[in-house]
Amino acid sequence: MNQNRAAVRYAKATLDYAIEKKAAEAVENDMRSIAKTISGSEELQSLLRSPIVKGESKRNALQEIFKGSNEITKGLVNTLTDNKRIAMLQEVAFKYIILHEKLKGEDVAYVTTAIPLTADLEKKILAQVTKLTGNKVTVENKIDENIIGGFVLRVGDLQYDASIANKLKGLKREFTNSL
Repeated sequence: MNQNRAAVRYAKATLDYAIEKKAAEAVENDMRSIAKTISGSEELQSLLRSPIVKGESKRNALQEIFKGSNEITKGLVNTLTDNKRIAMLQEVAFKYIILHEKLKGEDVAYVTTAIPLTADLEKKILAQVTKLTGNKVTVENKIDENIIGGFVLRVGDLQYDASIANKLKGLKREFTNSL
């Protein structure tokens, strides 16, 4: 099964359970914390992807890092660990946030840039995405110097990659295919 589809399924199941237990907001806060912490730590990303580190060690590390989390969030971590899918925790967190915000009639536009967005540029992006989706939108800027320049915009399941790194990959593919 595709990792993305699996992440959506785990996120939907978690959201349904959180709604049933009236803890959807608390779990969303946990998911935001998880997504931010994992994306900000290369060591944690490596730990979660490592086939050498045992699942129990990963579970213990995550429980220590996110010890104030809701029981539903802890249950998700345990389930992903038991099913040997803990490497997709960050993606499940992103999908949960997206699904919960759609449920509330809101969207989050994740904008990845090489340098921080200016306030003026953030307003322009907000206006365009609001017009595009018709929903209330908030912008979250992620800095990734590897994209060299341009931006990557992600709203819900839609992604627009206008990064220089992506353009260079496209050129490389064209040159490789034409030889």
